[in-house]
Amino acid sequence: MKFFIDTANLDQIKEAQDLGILDGVTTNPSLMAKEGIKGEENILNHYKTICDIVEGDVSAEVISTDYEGIIAEGEKLAALNPQIVVKVPAIKSGIKAIKYFSTKGIKTNCTLVFSPGQALLAAKAGATYVSPFIGRLDDISSDGVELIHKIVEMYNYYGYDTEVLAASIRHTMHILQCVEAGADVATCPLSAIVGLLKHPLTDSGLETFLSDYKKLNS
Repeated sequence: MKFFIDTANLDQIKEAQDLGILDGVTTNPSLMAKEGIKGEENILNHYKTICDIVEGDVSAEVISTDYEGIIAEGEKLAALNPQIVVKVPAIKSGIKAIKYFSTKGIKTNCTLVFSPGQALLAAKAGATYVSPFIGRLDDISSDGVELIHKIVEMYNYYGYDTEVLAASIRHTMHILQCVEAGADVATCPLSAIVGLLKHPLTDSGLETFLSDYKKLNS
């Protein structure tokens, strides 16, 4: 499984990169706003900085909802760096734009996916990634991880190349569930990734080893 970090925070991106397990970054307007990044020029420069930090794909989201606007924004974003993946919502004009981008060799991430039908259309249009939002489904008492299972099964059955990028991951257990469901990518907060390291037996075992070592050298 690939690990993407879902943030616009440069310190967290650097920390994940230094950990040696980072495969890419996903962002959105909400994450940019959280970091206080405002204005088109500042946002574009921020994407460039992220691409300088990481080696993998960096999803940059459009804010237009009409076809012409999505195309204009997407082409501007894609021109920033070959690592940029244009993030497009799963709406009618978005699917149409994904098809256009796929013919131009521009990578795309179909976002805000909440059903197998949306994922099917995204794959048929040639999306590089499809992003089912499992946490938001859980919030309304629907099974987000089950959606991952259904999309993975559908893509495998029909042989689609689109990668399933599990998004809206809230905690470490979501990551493990997405592994079992066969997701290609998990985009997560840094805390969820680091949480994979936590185990009480590791902590107690290390404490014992260090204590015994201290006794031997005292």
